[in-house]
Amino acid sequence: MAPNQNIVDMAQARQRSSVNPGKLHAFLWGGENEWQARKRIVSILASDPAFDKSRRPYLSRTELYQRGLAMAKRVFELKDQYGWSSGEVLLAFRLIDEPLPMLLHNAAFEPVIESQGGPALKEKVGQLVAHRGIIGCYLQTELGHGTNVASLETTATYLPDTREFELHSPTLTSSKWWVGALGKTATHGVVQARLILPSGQDVGPHLFFVQLRSLDDHRLLPGITAGDIGPKALAGYAAVDNGYARFDHVRIPRENMLSAFASVTPDGQYVHPPHAKLSYGGMLYIRSTMVTAAGSAIAKAATISIRYATVRRQGVKGADGLERQVITYPSVYYRLLPPLAHAYVLLLLGRNLAAAFADMSARLAAGDTSALAEIHATTSGLKARATALAIADAETARRSMGGHGFSEFAGVGRLYADYLPAATFEGDNFVLDQQVVRAALKAHDALAARGVAGLTPSSAYLRLLIAPDGLVPLRAGAGEHWREPRTAVLLLERRAAALVRERAAHRDGPDASADQRVARAVTDAFVAVQVREIVEALAGGGTVGGREAEQLRKVYVLHLLTTVESGLEDILSFGLLSAAGAGQGDPSRGLRLAIKELSESLLPEVIGLTDGFGFTDWELDSALGRYDGNAYEALWEKTKTEPLNKTEVTAGYEEHIKPLLQRGQRQASRSKL
Repeated sequence: MAPNQNIVDMAQARQRSSVNPGKLHAFLWGGENEWQARKRIVSILASDPAFDKSRRPYLSRTELYQRGLAMAKRVFELKDQYGWSSGEVLLAFRLIDEPLPMLLHNAAFEPVIESQGGPALKEKVGQLVAHRGIIGCYLQTELGHGTNVASLETTATYLPDTREFELHSPTLTSSKWWVGALGKTATHGVVQARLILPSGQDVGPHLFFVQLRSLDDHRLLPGITAGDIGPKALAGYAAVDNGYARFDHVRIPRENMLSAFASVTPDGQYVHPPHAKLSYGGMLYIRSTMVTAAGSAIAKAATISIRYATVRRQGVKGADGLERQVITYPSVYYRLLPPLAHAYVLLLLGRNLAAAFADMSARLAAGDTSALAEIHATTSGLKARATALAIADAETARRSMGGHGFSEFAGVGRLYADYLPAATFEGDNFVLDQQVVRAALKAHDALAARGVAGLTPSSAYLRLLIAPDGLVPLRAGAGEHWREPRTAVLLLERRAAALVRERAAHRDGPDASADQRVARAVTDAFVAVQVREIVEALAGGGTVGGREAEQLRKVYVLHLLTTVESGLEDILSFGLLSAAGAGQGDPSRGLRLAIKELSESLLPEVIGLTDGFGFTDWELDSALGRYDGNAYEALWEKTKTEPLNKTEVTAGYEEHIKPLLQRGQRQASRSKL
């Protein structure tokens, strides 16, 4: 029997790679202990029937929801069986490759109560929350308002006579909407509502702990109307019961206000928080976790598409009698290698951001709010940029696989559908751009008075505005010049500085795309500095060294160069890049050639680099992205699971197809007469 060419091609590609994927696992996932925990939990989940994925494409939405509940229940059974820590439970949920209702309890409800709940509330419900004796959700978004939290309409009026808050939905548009787990699952929720004092003063949105359903029979409590908002676009988030809720003068005790920072005294006096934005902490926490999630989504899409492009052959046959592997075509590797680089950047960046958020939370607990503004600006920019990249990269990966990429069995379309709402939840990306711009303009205005000493990591690029040669055009030719990270980093910082200066000069009359371009430039500059530091750490012999460090350096430089390329419109508009000599033509040619050369040097390494993510076939659930490369046979076998193929003659033949054929045949016969 002739060898399976797909398997041969994958094996040879793996042999060509010089990197040791095992060293990359620890590098990407936070250390050897973290990687081993991940590997151990994946093995347990993959072998458990509760997490079998073979029938998933054929289930109805109701069946997917029920399956999601069963998986959540099983995770906690496994926790008891194996003695998992709370961190390992959260890891298990992240490793299940589809959104589940319970995720909102983990990602929003519990962290917000822990960080912003008062002592009395945490004493009352803390253990129930931790052990899932109650299931929670986070009710912020409304039918009429989402990202604009300041304009939410739900009210919480304090009644000093009974020492209660009365929650009320005064309008249709005040209905809570899109809330994960609210539709059918959650028993309790943290509600964002406008606090109304006895004097009638509205002091803006605050957080309140509210019971939604009975713990005896799961029925909604009096005064609460709630349900599921219906199916989502592209069948995404099918297992999650995104819900709506309205409150009709629902009363809760005073201690149910999350009062770690702001509170109301028994007689109705308002105690101001140390910072006006502290109630947004829950949203900032979720944004801080979204960078790693974006990196993981891109990593999966890149792994599947690069593996398939390695075994897919198309075109003119070579001397070996085989068609060319499509990964070797410039039009393919130019699309797939940047997402690979994005994943390597975002996975590390997400870990850094999580650490920064933890540091800020510790400071807040001690009454120090100095880091809040910086974290707000950073998470706003990174959330918008990372999610936009992940959505674009997933679609790029899917389209790179040609017609087969449209198959459910490819695995990328499902990933795309589930990831797509990330562009709008926890802050619409276009609105977040405005927040990034506001922070940038504030830093710009303070520069004259405070100088560079007042700059933060997210605004450090502004130093170039007062440096003598800060915005001098870079004379860039081809060659090694572009392979030095500092070249791209400096250019991206100059682009950000020039755009912010221009935006400040026209703050009363910006063009329609100004905020989007400024926010992207500012975030790209911040990320570029982080990437430069990663490259410098590699040179210092950190977690990885040798061949792995050499190839990783190329990956990170590729990210920098393709980021510069994506910003050329602004870079050239401001004259920040010039040709190496007089009459040299396109000043960006050297950059583009460097990208091509760097990509080609990485081609022998791409399978080793994707193996570095450590995804199993169970995690990817892709016929085309199998570890062994056996794509065509896997796709063929998948067709046998299609219910339509259980019978040779479809059930609709007698009722629909046969009458249609007979009608056409009769008319054809008459037309011959």
